[in-house]
Amino acid sequence: MSTVPILLIGGAGIVGRQTARLLRAAHPDMPLLIGGRDLAKAKEAAAEIGNAEAAKIDLATADLGLGERPVSSVAIFFTDTTVAALRFAQARGVPYISISPAIHEVGPEVAAYMHEPSASPIVLGTEWLVGATTIPTLEFAKAFGHVHDICIGALLDEQDEGGPAAFADLERQTKAIPAVLARSDGTWFWRTVDDARAEFRAADGTVVQASALSPHDVVGLATATGAPNVEFNLAIGTSSTRRLGEPMSTEIIIELAGEDPSGHPLRTRHAVIHPEGQMPLTGLGVAMVLERLTGLDGNPAPPAGLYFPYQLLEPRAYFARFEQMGGKILKLEGM
Repeated sequence: MSTVPILLIGGAGIVGRQTARLLRAAHPDMPLLIGGRDLAKAKEAAAEIGNAEAAKIDLATADLGLGERPVSSVAIFFTDTTVAALRFAQARGVPYISISPAIHEVGPEVAAYMHEPSASPIVLGTEWLVGATTIPTLEFAKAFGHVHDICIGALLDEQDEGGPAAFADLERQTKAIPAVLARSDGTWFWRTVDDARAEFRAADGTVVQASALSPHDVVGLATATGAPNVEFNLAIGTSSTRRLGEPMSTEIIIELAGEDPSGHPLRTRHAVIHPEGQMPLTGLGVAMVLERLTGLDGNPAPPAGLYFPYQLLEPRAYFARFEQMGGKILKLEGM
């Protein structure tokens, strides 16, 4: 076990703590460095997690305020508009994952990678719940000979607590972005104004009003499957479980259409659900990516490169952890 800690920038936040707890549970001896702009908050989180230290992070300096202190990998849980954390990881030659920049914001990260492609593995992690959408979708797609349509509907319960950083990211991606990327008939286009309005059926069959969103799932799934029609829509309101009088949950509706391997029409509809909301699944995805990047999963660490989370995570291992922490996948009636 390495004695060099994993650096979690924003590790005292809700997603950061989820990630830290999962890493601690799976790897009790792995040291963690909880980095943040608020040192007192970072110290509180480090004490709660155990075998962890706190550090004040300064994104205005090349060493992030850490001096020569070594780290084994870097995860950042809020939008770093300076790209300082990524450049720090490249300078140290260690893996890096971010989970906030939207499609229209990845230019600086991609440019940093292109400038030093052999420096370290870089993961663009802004998939919806970091693998909880892409990994199941790609598994469902294996039943098809050809996928024509991928329509993702994410239902975020209004009671689901995301923390200030997550709220700021969602506000930026749903209200400040002038257009949203989608694919139609094999052509990429930007959904704007009326075209960005949508609806889908939740797991309980209720039709919910939604708005277009373009996390990295859109480009990743279109590229991986070749589907000519791909869209992602987000609804914020009452989850299916809460309509049944139960506690809130988060749900992802995955609808695929195309032909089976024999050329016959095929449509499938599934729901990915977690009873504690979005943050446990986001934390799981980041934790498993960090395990993969550092070799903590028992496999050789990946080489330098630019990755999406689903390219690194092994589906069977992901689903096992997903179910262990209370996640469910339901096969729903046809569209």
